[in-house]
Amino acid sequence: MPTRVLLLVLGFLTSHCPAAPVAAKTAHGEPPVAAPFEGVDTLATNDWWNRPPSKIHKMDVPRDQVVAFGLYTVADGVLKLSAQLYPLYPEETRSVRLEFQRNGEWREAARQEVNDIGWSTSFRVEDWDASHTAAYRLRHGDDAVFEGAIRRDPGDQREVVLAALSCNSNKDRGGRARMVANLLHQDPDLLFFAGDQSYDHREHTAAWLAWGRQFRDVLRDRPCITIPDDHDVGQPNLWGESGKQAKLPGAADGGYLLDADYVKMVERQQTAHLPDPVDPAPVGQGIGVYFTRLKLGGVDFAILEDRKFKSGPAGKIPQQGPRPDHIQSPDYDPQSINLPGLELLGERQLAFLEQWAGDRDGVAMKAVLSQTGFCGAAHIHGGKNNRLHADLDSNGWPQAGRDAALRLIQRAGAVHIGGDQHLGTVVQHGIDEYRDGPWAFVVPAIVNNYYSRWWSPEGGAAGENHDPRNPLPWTGDYRDGFDNRITMHAYANPDSPSFGGGYGLVRFDKQAQTVTFECWPRVADVAAPDAKQFTGWPITVRAASPEPAP
Repeated sequence: MPTRVLLLVLGFLTSHCPAAPVAAKTAHGEPPVAAPFEGVDTLATNDWWNRPPSKIHKMDVPRDQVVAFGLYTVADGVLKLSAQLYPLYPEETRSVRLEFQRNGEWREAARQEVNDIGWSTSFRVEDWDASHTAAYRLRHGDDAVFEGAIRRDPGDQREVVLAALSCNSNKDRGGRARMVANLLHQDPDLLFFAGDQSYDHREHTAAWLAWGRQFRDVLRDRPCITIPDDHDVGQPNLWGESGKQAKLPGAADGGYLLDADYVKMVERQQTAHLPDPVDPAPVGQGIGVYFTRLKLGGVDFAILEDRKFKSGPAGKIPQQGPRPDHIQSPDYDPQSINLPGLELLGERQLAFLEQWAGDRDGVAMKAVLSQTGFCGAAHIHGGKNNRLHADLDSNGWPQAGRDAALRLIQRAGAVHIGGDQHLGTVVQHGIDEYRDGPWAFVVPAIVNNYYSRWWSPEGGAAGENHDPRNPLPWTGDYRDGFDNRITMHAYANPDSPSFGGGYGLVRFDKQAQTVTFECWPRVADVAAPDAKQFTGWPITVRAASPEPAP
């Protein structure tokens, strides 16, 4: 019997007949590589072919489709490209080939072995010529191919366009055809997925493959930044505390709940193609870091890890509600939780931001990319009856760490772009006074009819200095639940089109020194002449002049 048929028969018997023995080896005698963890990523590890069919994503694909997708960036003359494969059978080769098209012919440039834990691998090509577009393809075996193009650097363009997305809920496992068609039409120069590409906490590889299949046609021919957030690493919220092991069920004591090897696999899959980290020393449990920078077309992007160094609230501050991370009473003293020793970005990332802020070599504009916003910009969480005064999962806390980060972002003359909150917003931060900090765009969730949030000030009053020309009523100067100053300019509450789900587009005009924030509903057809953004958008702001170093 052919090996392939034998494997399918064994998988069927194991799935449908509980008494049937699990095949520990294939007909060729090779055992699967044993996972270094238990109870997670079961759909893609060990004898994965014996698992029941996945509700997340089909794992056993035709062998000419095992190269699922690729991701790449180019920075400082180095191309880094990751290949994501479907799970392989033990007797299949682990070798993945990278080829480039030269003078009409495909030529092999490199080979890499895929890692059986996560089924990804990464290529590194030095001395990359970014002045030309180059066709590439990733190959496995004789038939499996994923093709794309490494784009030329858009340095000669007046405008550099970033598409920003976040929160790809598992409550909608369908395709993203409309969103992908919109992105292909708008043709951004860079993609940014701010986190929660996966909501299937313990099956990241399956969910990551599902995400990649949804977006592969826009991923294949432009650089892409992906960073994992809490749900990607299997947590409801994440306060990483430099890699410690969390002990509380919700991890509010800080650290990681799941096995460190699982966390490392997730970060390898999502970030191995990013530019080299600026400070590569790992944190606790050997978990790596990826905070770095990427210069594209004269725009300098700092890529941060919001939660990896952040303190967990449990046991460190007085509990102010039913959960360590939720404050329900507006009568509490915000300074009672702004205590010495609490971390947000951590000293290593602050040192990076300080250096980055002052480096203007070859830079026309700057932006910071991270998982979430530096304030609490939502009043209602999950359902209309769940009003929450302050959510410590946001980067509005700890306030001292928030202010330190914002001062450096403002010094750089940068805007901030993030996700995670599900609610699309544009705010200008205040540090010592209103509007003395950077502008920030938190993009809406890709899918937002699962855990929605609303900007809805109690009493329904407009803020101070509300612009009467703004079509949204609740804009102007406010204090968030941590007493941070914010000026709200736009919000996409979930009673708006597509339940508030969608994505952001950010246009950097290097000549005018302006940044335009666009916010598109996921149901929009951007090619239609009557296509409309969410009410309140677009918003164009002038890039701040970088402050001189003290």
